[in-house]
Amino acid sequence: MSNTAIYNTIGKTYDTTRKPDPEIVKILSHFLEPTSSGRYLDVACGSGNYTNALAQTGLNIEGFDISDEMLGKARLKNPAISWHQGDAKELPFQDSSFDGAICTLATHHMGRFEEAFKEIYRVMRPGKFVMLTATPEQMKNYWLCHYFPMMMEDAGQRMSSFRRVEQAYIDAGFINIKQEKFFVTNTLTDWFLHAGKYRPEMYLNPAVRAGISSFHVSANEKEITTGLAALKADIDSGKIQKIIKQYESDGGDYLFVVGEKV
Repeated sequence: MSNTAIYNTIGKTYDTTRKPDPEIVKILSHFLEPTSSGRYLDVACGSGNYTNALAQTGLNIEGFDISDEMLGKARLKNPAISWHQGDAKELPFQDSSFDGAICTLATHHMGRFEEAFKEIYRVMRPGKFVMLTATPEQMKNYWLCHYFPMMMEDAGQRMSSFRRVEQAYIDAGFINIKQEKFFVTNTLTDWFLHAGKYRPEMYLNPAVRAGISSFHVSANEKEITTGLAALKADIDSGKIQKIIKQYESDGGDYLFVVGEKV
């Protein structure tokens, strides 16, 4: 299944469980350092959750995504925002059109994301490019690995190390690359892959799994059925708390990466 088809499928119920998390919105804005007169771009914006949340803070931001289904949801959410469709590796904007850009949890669906980074650099004026991602090293510490080992192995292989992401920033032209770990809390409102770190019962809900791409791309039905049965049994017995503790790590659950065009 192509990335477009995947997100057209996920997009049908995506907003049921995927909401903009206030803390993530705050961090994105902090790193982006927007100005009141600036113009910003959300690359691979999906259904526009973070685009719209940042727009509500007063940011002049536009959304860009490859999926018709996702953009349909985005337009309904906020018709005042300019929404654009296409491939991030061929952005339909003139050079130096934006003062900054964001990309949240999407580079693993871009394929050659290095080309997308070059395009983002091209369409930016001096400013910040902020992304949220997860590294394979971080994903090895998700307790989901205990219940869905093959899914998590495949999902981890689809992600990129910080070194590769950093090199892609550098090759595109960005400088002053920095990273900041992000730890999931039990109040997270955007239910992506490891959002249930402290709420394991979430994964028993088919609607939650429907909004997580790994359950579509990296999973097989037999492992999901077996893993869910084991997870439910461990939740009922309380054993899940021991499993969660075994996977504790100070490496962060996700990673913000920031680069600057000067």
